[in-house]
Amino acid sequence: MSRNTAARKYGKPSKKSKAERLFAELPQSPVRTRQTEAVTEKEQLLSLADKLSSIKIEDEPSPRRSPRKVKRTSRTVEDELAEVPHREEEEESDELHEKQPEDTLSTQNSQEELETHQEATKNEATPEFQELGQEAELRVLTWDDVCPPGDIIEKIAEASFAEVYRVSNERGTSIIKVIRLPSPIKAQTKAQVRSGLVDEEPHDESDVQGELQISEWLADIPGFVVYKERYVVRGKTTPALLDTHQKFQKKMKRQDPDRAQFYPSPSRYLDDTRFLAVELGDAGVALEDWKLDSEAQLWDIFLLEAIAMARAEDLAMFEHRDLHEGNLCIKQVKPPRKMGPRSHGTFGFSGLDITILDYGLSRAEDLSVDDAEPIAFDLERDLSLFTSTHAPQCKVYRQMRSFLLRADRKCLPPEAHDIPYAQGIDGPLSWSAFAPYTNVLWLAYLYEYLLNHFTGDKKVLTQFKKETKEMWKYLSPDAKESVPCFGSAADVVCFAIESGWMTQGQLLGVEDSLPEREDSIILARHEAHEPPSDGTPRRSTRKRPE
Repeated sequence: MSRNTAARKYGKPSKKSKAERLFAELPQSPVRTRQTEAVTEKEQLLSLADKLSSIKIEDEPSPRRSPRKVKRTSRTVEDELAEVPHREEEEESDELHEKQPEDTLSTQNSQEELETHQEATKNEATPEFQELGQEAELRVLTWDDVCPPGDIIEKIAEASFAEVYRVSNERGTSIIKVIRLPSPIKAQTKAQVRSGLVDEEPHDESDVQGELQISEWLADIPGFVVYKERYVVRGKTTPALLDTHQKFQKKMKRQDPDRAQFYPSPSRYLDDTRFLAVELGDAGVALEDWKLDSEAQLWDIFLLEAIAMARAEDLAMFEHRDLHEGNLCIKQVKPPRKMGPRSHGTFGFSGLDITILDYGLSRAEDLSVDDAEPIAFDLERDLSLFTSTHAPQCKVYRQMRSFLLRADRKCLPPEAHDIPYAQGIDGPLSWSAFAPYTNVLWLAYLYEYLLNHFTGDKKVLTQFKKETKEMWKYLSPDAKESVPCFGSAADVVCFAIESGWMTQGQLLGVEDSLPEREDSIILARHEAHEPPSDGTPRRSTRKRPE
């Protein structure tokens, strides 16, 4: 049967309180067990306070229900329609022995009814897919439209499949993520060939549909990027675009002289070169470019990421799987305050806010739809992600894959990741499985990054390490096998509250600060002069929760 999607809503409907919805299921460590282990019953969560008081790091692992979900077996519209003709043929065969030739008219009528049903069902099912995969209906702009003279464009990052720019004009500031679509481009010059330029392959829009859908599911969770619009950009470059591209490449070369250039220079764009552009809210400055110089920053950046990931785990069974320093942005939204006595906690003094970017490798699912298939990028498609050693985060990729294969913290070396879909404890490796321990691995990566890049007073850093020593004991991926571990980001948040670093009131306060809706600053000038056609996709109509 087809689902009615006319009034589509996102998120899991619930009558529970905000706190209960957030921590409806807090797994105890370890997060993942073998399928042969015993299964315990879930206890009803009466209140956040009761649940927090019961959370502890156990010396012996408690058996728990496997987080894996049963594969979807629900029937689709296409399945139903495919069987209709067969059922009709069977009925006709039985009736031929009893009825006269007038059955021919009955068969014709049945065929007409079938065609009518197919057309009606098609029209009913279409809205669910209108949000994604309709490049032909997207507005087509030029680079001059995106950033005309007088506006400011700056290349700030290179993400999965995409280049990332910040655009500012009189209407505000947006982040523009551009993915090259299959289209012609100038061949490399001899100098570019000698320099070892590696062109990122173009991608169909279908390659990024999952990321766009996940951004919709997470849009109302504080700490995740605000989605504005998407459109196609076609044509040759502008001087401003070429200039910022060259400045970015020079900056990257200074930081890493051996770094290859993966994205073609805008000087090679032709009239028919096309990009899918996704416009997002301004997230601030990437952590890799942020100066870490105060104790309050250390506490807030770490805890804000943990809180955001804990909510996303609960509301969308979310794993980021690529949360390095380039995909976490920092923004000063309030003046910092002086930290007081430890009895007042350590959270909320920096005035910072964070935004988590780039869901290209992520995993999530729509919990408002029964038995919905998860969206998960298949990392087995390119094992070089796990064999590479060019950056510190490469080890985290191996830690994730090792965990899915072994269900423990032992990290297999690069050469052990040479067989796609290798046999794990549950059969061939699948990235569709929900394993929130991967979020713990990226929190551990963040913790070490903060320590290694802190430029403030060394005494402050020493004090921070001392106060978080016990947390790191359970967070560290390199801990001994006998040491219990956090199983999810939610476990880390509970530990922070039990440790007195933040209060339940602060946690709920962060939840209440929902992201505000933002309009496109690029399409605004065009919409002011021309009404959108019926086929033009609108900004998502997803509503903020009441």
